[in-house]
Amino acid sequence: MSEAPRELTVGVGAGGLATADMVLNIGPQHPATHGVLRLRITLDGERIVKAEPIVGYMHRGAEKLFEVRDYRQILVLANRHDWLSAFSNEIGLVLAVERMLGMDVPERATWTRTLMTELNRVLNHLMFLGSYPLELGAITPIFYAFREREDLQAVMEEISGGRMHYMFNRVGGLRDDLPSGWLGRVESTIAEVRRRLPDLESLIVGNEILHARTRGVGVLDLATVSSYGVSGPIARASGLDVDLRRDQPYLSYAELFGPDGPGRVVTRTAGDCQARLEVLLEQVHVSLDMADYCIQRLRGLERGPVNVRLPKVLKVPEGSDYVATENPLGFNGYYLVSRGEKTPWRLKLRSASFNNVAVLSELLEGCLLADMVAILGSMFFVVGDIDK
Repeated sequence: MSEAPRELTVGVGAGGLATADMVLNIGPQHPATHGVLRLRITLDGERIVKAEPIVGYMHRGAEKLFEVRDYRQILVLANRHDWLSAFSNEIGLVLAVERMLGMDVPERATWTRTLMTELNRVLNHLMFLGSYPLELGAITPIFYAFREREDLQAVMEEISGGRMHYMFNRVGGLRDDLPSGWLGRVESTIAEVRRRLPDLESLIVGNEILHARTRGVGVLDLATVSSYGVSGPIARASGLDVDLRRDQPYLSYAELFGPDGPGRVVTRTAGDCQARLEVLLEQVHVSLDMADYCIQRLRGLERGPVNVRLPKVLKVPEGSDYVATENPLGFNGYYLVSRGEKTPWRLKLRSASFNNVAVLSELLEGCLLADMVAILGSMFFVVGDIDK
């Protein structure tokens, strides 16, 4: 049974009336909603004087479940903590295992992984581009966002068989080769999404009410970003020019972010809710550009294997390694410790949403209660990614 909120008398108001701070619990919500997060807000009138994010309501012990499964089985669990970035979650794990094994993955598999990672990034961002205006009272954008998501999910489902949890990666490459004609269908889908994207953009960029609710609201400064380890689009909206795809390249990103590649890091300096939304919107265009580039590179490669033949029992040599990837919501890191067995001795997860939500204690302080939903929604988190 939860402890009853305590009132704290802070002074004497007009007319000699005692005034008190009010403690307000936001959530926890039902698991069937977007997730279970609780905020304990202390209010002085309409202004927030303290905000405490309380996490753990969805904790599933993912790290301990990793440690009792072999490296093939872990993939089933590793893609679930951020259910909007499932393919990217798989990538970090397989890269960690492959690096400890000293394994070279076929080039076709590497380019296909990069293509699917960027498509998954677009799917992630479209969800928030649709749901964030919904949280502010605008219903229409989510229908446009889901129209584009459905077309992109169709090509992801065709190649993997899954709509959210793809499980298409394997240690050493991919589960299957590309279906006949799949690259052409992906290219057509990207072209169609590009053609229709202005419909969604006009509802967001040109929306005066949305601008009024987000411009200058929830400003996150660069010093706070650094001290809390905030990463991804939220950090870049505050001017932090960091992207692991460019700064610590993996997969095919060295070429994509090279002199002739389409990759670029999207940043803003305002650090408010509007800047965070703008970063997501522009990142969709950049990811579509990179996906198109991957398609052309794959067409120029000769047909060949997409995976490496593995032993019946896969054991990783004794040692440890840490691999971080630029997931759609920020840094996603796996710290793997092996004792030479078929299961990891330790496998720790550094998820993006945990740090991005922890900063709410600083970000909400001093803001109006009416702005809380606008700020909370602009942090673009997945609750499973917080609680792991």
